Amino acid sequence: MNTLDVLRAHPFLAGLPEPWLPRLAGYARPVVWHPGHRLFRADQPAERFWLLRQGQVALDFAVPGRGDVEIETIGPGAVLGWSWLFPPYRWQFGAVAAQRSTAVEFTAAGVRRLMESDDALGRQLTTRLMSVVVDRLQAARARLLDLYGYPTTLPAAG
Repeated sequence: MNTLDVLRAHPFLAGLPEPWLPRLAGYARPVVWHPGHRLFRADQPAERFWLLRQGQVALDFAVPGRGDVEIETIGPGAVLGWSWLFPPYRWQFGAVAAQRSTAVEFTAAGVRRLMESDDALGRQLTTRLMSVVVDRLQAARARLLDLYGYPTTLPAAG
């Protein structure tokens, strides 16, 4: 299966117009990570992002006095990385391979240029990535509440 075929099959890109996929593929390449491989840490430059095909990646962040705390584990069909889209282009979380994993890696600067040159593509990818941002922030919130002994569902204000 070539990179273009992988993009066609990945849920994150489902429904994108076919002519956009080869353009995205021009900034993509397949990668493999082994368990324990650290992809990035919070506050490092965010220059890439990935569409996971197989395996699992743990998202984490450093908590003073506790070290790296896992937020969630993502798997096949997930997107890894959104910080590349928003200045100052620095990771908000860290990531480490929890299992042998395969993914398609994108060069962020190239995809940003592509998005800037095509408003419709830019809107589509931004909307999809914002959904990822919301999911990750909700997972971080739930994990922090769990760490400090609070219920993960709070009573409604009223």
